[in-house]
Amino acid sequence: MTLEDFTEFTGDGDGDGGAPSEADGGGDSTADGGVASAADGGSAADAGGDSATEAGTADARGDAEDEAFAAYDATPAGSDAGLGVVSVSQGLRVAEEEDETSLKAFVTTGNRESVRLGKYLLIPYPDGERLFCRITGLEYAQEFQSDDATEIHARRQMRREEFAERDYKFVADLEPMSVVYGEGEGMKRRMTDRVPKPGAVVEEADDDAEIKTGLKIPDDGVFLGHLSVGGEKVRTAAEPPTVDYRVKDDYGDGDPLAFRHTLVAGGTGSGKTHASKNVLRQYLDSDRTYPMGDGRESRMAVVQFDPQDEYAQMHDDNPDLDDAFARRLEREGIAHGGYDDTVALVPRVANATYPGEGHRAERVEFTIPFSLAKDMPWLVAGSGLNDNQYPALLTLINRFFDNYGDAGTYSEFLSYLDDPALKEELHESGRIHEATFDAVKRRVRGVPSGIFDQDAKPITELDHTLVRPGGLSVVPTYHLPTSRQKEIVVLAVAGLLVDDKLSNDPESDRIKETPLLVGMDEAHNFLADADNVQAQKVVQKFTEAAKQGRKERLGLFLITQDPQDVAESVFKQVNTKIVLNLGDEDAISSVNIPSNLAGKVPYMEKGQMVVYSPDNSEPVELIGLSECVTRHD
Repeated sequence: MTLEDFTEFTGDGDGDGGAPSEADGGGDSTADGGVASAADGGSAADAGGDSATEAGTADARGDAEDEAFAAYDATPAGSDAGLGVVSVSQGLRVAEEEDETSLKAFVTTGNRESVRLGKYLLIPYPDGERLFCRITGLEYAQEFQSDDATEIHARRQMRREEFAERDYKFVADLEPMSVVYGEGEGMKRRMTDRVPKPGAVVEEADDDAEIKTGLKIPDDGVFLGHLSVGGEKVRTAAEPPTVDYRVKDDYGDGDPLAFRHTLVAGGTGSGKTHASKNVLRQYLDSDRTYPMGDGRESRMAVVQFDPQDEYAQMHDDNPDLDDAFARRLEREGIAHGGYDDTVALVPRVANATYPGEGHRAERVEFTIPFSLAKDMPWLVAGSGLNDNQYPALLTLINRFFDNYGDAGTYSEFLSYLDDPALKEELHESGRIHEATFDAVKRRVRGVPSGIFDQDAKPITELDHTLVRPGGLSVVPTYHLPTSRQKEIVVLAVAGLLVDDKLSNDPESDRIKETPLLVGMDEAHNFLADADNVQAQKVVQKFTEAAKQGRKERLGLFLITQDPQDVAESVFKQVNTKIVLNLGDEDAISSVNIPSNLAGKVPYMEKGQMVVYSPDNSEPVELIGLSECVTRHD
């Protein structure tokens, strides 16, 4: 029981604070009148009837009232600084192993309502260095030795109008993240190698430079959002008061992370397209260039595959972005506004019309030439081929192009396969069994018609339009009737880009010599792990692209709501993961972010995100911009 509980028994007899009455079952009149002790000169039997004793008691009470204690001002001098102090009552230890670290802070009564899990704190050392840490646990502990699991305690608490903070200790568990030292531009961090002093004042981190240093966030780079804790932006004493989070984008300390690949994962309505547009717009900023092997500086080209016809809108300004918001973006160095150098490269497919009503970007139609199948035979593989059938397809395609040249069409290839003499020749020579030949022929004919060799310029002749330094090329597939047609178009164009990037003898020098970011929305539809041979070949190609990306200045920007379906060999090459709201446990588990942040993912509001980029910073929670920097309907 606390002191406050005890004083409730000594009230003025109004029923709440006084001693129990006889009617309450508390005892007889003797108990109400008092108890005489041997020191008073009488026995218990004399206690109720000795008038001399009663008179003496009254005189003593009067003397006590005349000699009341004098009142003194007990207000502490000065003012409190910080949230509380380092506590040693439950141990004070920092160690290399996280499980062996014990660092706790006592939080004073007035600060308890503002404390949240994940909040960043600083603890000073005597020599001026600071321990940067975050709150990982909060608990109330008993202040007095008492039992609060009793009927009488519970009923008294139920009658109180408010919680008595002074009855309890409030303790925060802290995780050391780094030691910060130095000032201004010379501020640095190192691993935690010192224990703070008992009683050291614990303060909320409110300096932009200290927070960025403590979390290893670069000062410059591609803007993703503002640092937050529990869905609220971290506030500092600087102007602007927010902490901007940026991804490293120069060669000063390793490779730009664009070329080490990015994954944006989020469910429907999480804001992943909004966030992706904002990030891609930063890569297109006119001030952003990359050094090339020949000494040139070149701007990045972005090719974005667009299944919902949303990214060509980046050509247009956002009408909801007002002047005040734009000025704020300018102060923080965030690129914004519609991007004029945006081209919609529209695949021409039979019986399909692209409406393109949602944007004002230039449109250029193209077709997939069948000649691409020479290097990408899986484009015409149809449904799954086994290990015997795929080599047979390669043989047939190679023989066809040997006879027809690069101008050979898909229609001519189908006629070529109808030749019974070809089938007989290959069977008798032992190169392709007749049953295997028939199986391959069925698969090839299973490819949807109207994709190859349509009435438009081949994509192979549009390399200077497809890849433009500082240009955004959007390939919409929303208007294509079938998912198989969409898959063939996306993989054909993406494969063309990857092949030229990785080749020592590229078909297009423009593609080879331009820094390139390939954005792929609904990436799970194109880069899923599978058992059939052609799917394995696709994954193998993009795995190789991901591995060599940093060397070839090729970055993958994958966007998906089903990250668990992206092939692991591609996924494990991704360095930066931007995770918005996901409700599926398998999806959350697949992105492999720290457990303390993974637990927040299902509860995040639109625009909230977790960023896990080990080569950029500590794992953090962010809030993206409330407005899209370009048009976004």
